[in-house]
Amino acid sequence: MKTIPTSLMTAAMLTVLCISATAQDKTAYVDDRSDGPALIRSLYNAINRREYARAYSYFADRKPFADYQSFVEGYAKTVDVQVITGTVTPEGAAGSIYAPVPVAIKSTEEGGKERIFAGCYVTRIANAAIQEPPFAPLHIESAELEEVDGPLEKALPRVCYPPS
Repeated sequence: MKTIPTSLMTAAMLTVLCISATAQDKTAYVDDRSDGPALIRSLYNAINRREYARAYSYFADRKPFADYQSFVEGYAKTVDVQVITGTVTPEGAAGSIYAPVPVAIKSTEEGGKERIFAGCYVTRIANAAIQEPPFAPLHIESAELEEVDGPLEKALPRVCYPPS
């Protein structure tokens, strides 16, 4: 039986590990619910990392899609997502703080097809001082996006409004 030098074996294993890098390895983990724009960036960070359960969890109980499987299937061909957010003006109402977040999104699919979406997410948190366990963190209350012509920077809406 032939022996393989340890350094050669180690190099071979490292090469295999580098080749099989996943989306998680390529994109730093971001999970920030400190404000509306940070939450939206975290959503798309989860999608880029293919962490769909985390992305799904950022939405409130009334999700803008039929179910979790439909949500995952919606990103089946997506290989990269870029998001930019606009100016947010939070507004308080009945014990909650709403933050309408203008967004422009560039989605790249397998094969290189790029699509641009624009619209608004509305994030909400109930006043943390009056909540009782379990604590409900900032979440996405609603989303209204539509496909638009690019470029990404020009697709960003100037303003979004809180729910009336």
